[in-house]
Amino acid sequence: MHRQKVYHDRLDRVLDYIYTHLDGDLSFDRLADVACLSPYHWSRIYSAMRGETIVATIRRLRLQRAADQLANSDADIQAITRRAGYSAADSFGRAFKETFGTSPTAYRGMGSHAAFKAANMAKDGSGFPVTVETLPERRCAGIDHIGSYMQIDHAMGKLFAELVQRRLLPAEPAMIGVFFDDPDLGPEHAMRSRACLPIPDPVAIDAPLVETVLRGGCYAKLSYKGPYADMRGAYRWLLGVWLPASGYEPDDAPIFEAYLNDPRNTPQAELRTDIHLPLKAAP
Repeated sequence: MHRQKVYHDRLDRVLDYIYTHLDGDLSFDRLADVACLSPYHWSRIYSAMRGETIVATIRRLRLQRAADQLANSDADIQAITRRAGYSAADSFGRAFKETFGTSPTAYRGMGSHAAFKAANMAKDGSGFPVTVETLPERRCAGIDHIGSYMQIDHAMGKLFAELVQRRLLPAEPAMIGVFFDDPDLGPEHAMRSRACLPIPDPVAIDAPLVETVLRGGCYAKLSYKGPYADMRGAYRWLLGVWLPASGYEPDDAPIFEAYLNDPRNTPQAELRTDIHLPLKAAP
């Protein structure tokens, strides 16, 4: 078990490096140095242990960031292309369409974020599936994340690796992200969140895991389908349009997201996420 942890720690260092150097040198030799593993073997070890090639990881993270910039900023598409690691617009466009199902230009104008933007302007409170339901209290193991909410999958990967080492990862893990700050109010690098997974009560939760109890009670659930990059508009609609018209009051607890499929093997347009807003009991 100790030797397995050494390998997991090495691959965690690689992911830490990738997340903080998406614009820098991500050559195989450099990443082999970070992993302290042979350049001949480290990438195959990564694929075998993490279920995704290192090339696919880097490509996915860069394109995910590009989608976020297209949806939530006015950044020039040529600049976004270069930041994603492509020297030509046509190669970036092909890669983006393969992942998101449409061209970068069409995505900026007509992605799922555009529908939420239009609904936010209409202010009619309709058009998206929201249900009010009562959830039980759940005890979770978590890994804290500081930084862009778009990168909470970094913490999720560390959580999965830790639970695999402890032989505690369920066959069908329930992936949950808990968010503590408003991304529109503070600097992105300081945003606090936590990747979580429900754990049975008898199981001990100790460092580096953080015990987290998701409060039981009333929640509004927005069933969202599409890229994570488009979700900011969904939050604005839920909190700025649906909630004021609903007759409910928000409760003093964080929002959490339940991820219903895996971004490593699911087309971005098919990703499904349930956004849970805690509510006070109905008057």
